[in-house]
Amino acid sequence: MVLANEKVGVVGAGLMGAEIALVFSLAGRQVTLIDQKQEHLQSALQRLRSVLEKGVAKGFYRLDQVKPAFDRIQTDTRLEQLAACQYVTEAVFEDLSVKTSVWSQLDSICPADCIFATNTSTIPISTLASTVKASRRPFFIGTHYFSPVSRMKLVEVIPGFETSPDCVDFTIETCRALGKTPVRVKDVPGFAVNRVLHAFIIEAVRLVDEGVASPEDIDLACRLGLGHPMGPFELMDAVTSSLCVQAQEIMYEAYGERFRPPTLLKQRVAAGFSGGKGRAGWRR
Repeated sequence: MVLANEKVGVVGAGLMGAEIALVFSLAGRQVTLIDQKQEHLQSALQRLRSVLEKGVAKGFYRLDQVKPAFDRIQTDTRLEQLAACQYVTEAVFEDLSVKTSVWSQLDSICPADCIFATNTSTIPISTLASTVKASRRPFFIGTHYFSPVSRMKLVEVIPGFETSPDCVDFTIETCRALGKTPVRVKDVPGFAVNRVLHAFIIEAVRLVDEGVASPEDIDLACRLGLGHPMGPFELMDAVTSSLCVQAQEIMYEAYGERFRPPTLLKQRVAAGFSGGKGRAGWRR
């Protein structure tokens, strides 16, 4: 059982949600992208145009793919527009109350057998699934994409306590149909990749705090010595340090001291050095 031409919904038009919508559309799906604000949707479409244009220039996409893919993405501010969808991905802000609010609304809108996939990076899937009615929980699953979604192949597929085997198989095959490589992961806070990543980031910040090396030199050492495409400080500037602190606090609550956010990292976030496009971070 694999998605063919079924209608797909994506909630959240940020960097992740917009590109999740894009990979579905490139795979031939009709996609409805939802966000609370029309200006967010317009910004998302502008970003996607740029992604597609750059992709054509670099040979990632053919020119004849671009317009059909873009035309398959519809936008709206109303969750009710997802009432006919068979598969809905949520990619809103990484906050439990925000995500559960979205899912509780979708629970009363979408078909009973609609697959609910959350793009959370740290929050346990079963915690989010508890928001929807019991009969819906076998169709609730985690799909953790990686940024930039249009280029990164990995998707962590995370079943909740009550997710059905059919839903897991369906989701894995759907990810493959999108050109992604799914890896099944147990439902624990932070899943697999983020637990490894944030242990790495925390130690990198400690090295700077202790004066062992500069952010620039640590990034260079990780690129040349570990073969990483970017160092930990470049990565934090790309995804934002504030998001890193948020993820670390969730894992600190679950696992204790090994994931306590470093004081220096929290100070920099509080001072406005979070990174992100056009904003000051570790390297700019």
